[in-house]
Amino acid sequence: MKVEIEKLDHFGRGITYINNKICFVENALPKEIVKVKVVKETKKYLLGEVIDFYRLSDDRVEEVCPYVSSCGGCNLEHMSNMAENVFKCNKVKEILKKFANVDDAKVLDTVSINDYNYRNKVTLHARDNVVGYYEKKSNKVINIEYCLLADNKINEIIEVLNEMVLENNFDEVLIRVSNDSSEVMVDITGEVDDYSSLINKVDTLIINDEIVLGEGNIISSIGDKKYYVSSKSFFQVNKDLTSKLYDEVLNVVKEIKPKTVLDLYCGTGTISIYISDYVEKVIGVDYSESGIADANRNNELNNSNVEFICDKVENVIDKFVKNIKNFLDD
Repeated sequence: MKVEIEKLDHFGRGITYINNKICFVENALPKEIVKVKVVKETKKYLLGEVIDFYRLSDDRVEEVCPYVSSCGGCNLEHMSNMAENVFKCNKVKEILKKFANVDDAKVLDTVSINDYNYRNKVTLHARDNVVGYYEKKSNKVINIEYCLLADNKINEIIEVLNEMVLENNFDEVLIRVSNDSSEVMVDITGEVDDYSSLINKVDTLIINDEIVLGEGNIISSIGDKKYYVSSKSFFQVNKDLTSKLYDEVLNVVKEIKPKTVLDLYCGTGTISIYISDYVEKVIGVDYSESGIADANRNNELNNSNVEFICDKVENVIDKFVKNIKNFLDD
């Protein structure tokens, strides 16, 4: 069926209408005219795939990743950077309007430094002597030899893993590198009989939750602050943009000059510590025990004065609100 794509949904799928029913089409951009095959129909919507293109969008670019059609990790690879940035800004505005009733939200322009090799963490899966990512919408593993999004140090480990998987029966591999690529962590689950090829390439190696090399963490930096990063801890994955993101928070702090800052869902305390030099007190709250443990270690590492609380935000927020109210009443 020949149709014209009207716009994109929040997943980057093209939207058109067939027989007055909405149809979501992957790999299709607004204003493109395509031949669509309906692959799924429900009471509310249709799913379609592109069979042929009759008119291409000016925003379409050639896909670089060789795995894009099967992996699904880069679902906007066919869109120009400028169009992708507009899409992301509009997505934020629409979500704020729908769920927070915020109309005409001011959204800062998106910032892009590097299109590739910016991720400091990936998680790979292994099946039947193959290591890589899950295939789109399935648990089948497709072999990955080089991931364009990952730091080059990570890709060096992927090369080693592709050899190791032939002799070992591991299930999942997490790879982290520090933001300056100087330290590497590998965490493997599954049967690993021989890991000798990793010894000279990693600083920390964890196998089935047992530390077999290193201290169980790496140290990564954001701006002039340093942070312990363990296998299970959350840490911003875009090593190029994180400092710019945190600087935006810091600029607000410098502008309004608050005495006390609450960092809710603080994770490992990265933002708390990043702004701690510019306020009298920062209190971070998170329910993750491992995250708060790392946050306290990071507090000591940077000689910062931040109080971290391990609890659910909803358990403590009323206390903070009451204290603020009492302060205002006084």
